[in-house]
Amino acid sequence: MSNIKKLPKIVFFDMEGTLYKKNHELDNGKVAPSAWTTLAKELGDDCYREEELTKDKWLNDEYDGYLDWMLDTVTIHKKYGLTQKTLNKIVDNAELHDGAEELFEFLRSKNIVTVLVSGGFKALADKAQRQLRINHAFSACEYFFDERGHLEFFNLLPSDNEGKASFMMQIASEHGVSPQDCLFVGDGKNDIYLAQSVGTSIAFNAQAELDEISTIKIKQKVGQENLKSIILYLL
Repeated sequence: MSNIKKLPKIVFFDMEGTLYKKNHELDNGKVAPSAWTTLAKELGDDCYREEELTKDKWLNDEYDGYLDWMLDTVTIHKKYGLTQKTLNKIVDNAELHDGAEELFEFLRSKNIVTVLVSGGFKALADKAQRQLRINHAFSACEYFFDERGHLEFFNLLPSDNEGKASFMMQIASEHGVSPQDCLFVGDGKNDIYLAQSVGTSIAFNAQAELDEISTIKIKQKVGQENLKSIILYLL
């Protein structure tokens, strides 16, 4: 194991599968499993099947971009009756990986800025940000519900795939930090763009596509994932 020679000034994190435990049962290799699929599954088998078709369309380049894909998926969620109660259930059941709090305590002790950049739900990002005291958090989908808890509207941001790198560049610029002095930790093929844009990247129990281009690869047994292991590379 080779340590990172210079401590990063900013560390960027993916969210699902990186900070939060991955739902391996829903990992079919298409895209990194996420709460999008977990939510669709919760809304029923028909919703899940339709959501799976959007992944095929994404992989076949049938969408103009990530916003277009999200809009299609949001429309499916609404069709099958998404409520605030259902979303809250997904958020409440999400568990941070072991070692997450220890890792962020270490980063704070070194005055390192922490950033979450996710293509997932804002409600889930809010939970992680509060618990881990993350300096900045960007997420792709914020749902708005009416007084009955029914889906009323939504806000979509392009904070996945190429967009992850764009958000990284903006935050690095705001802090006066070169991307070369930044570190990224992620697990999905959608993280490649951000991983390639910073000085150092860590593939944390990642899909093969991210492993191939990352500086450091961490592989742990399913059920034994622990983010505290990252600290060893920073000492």
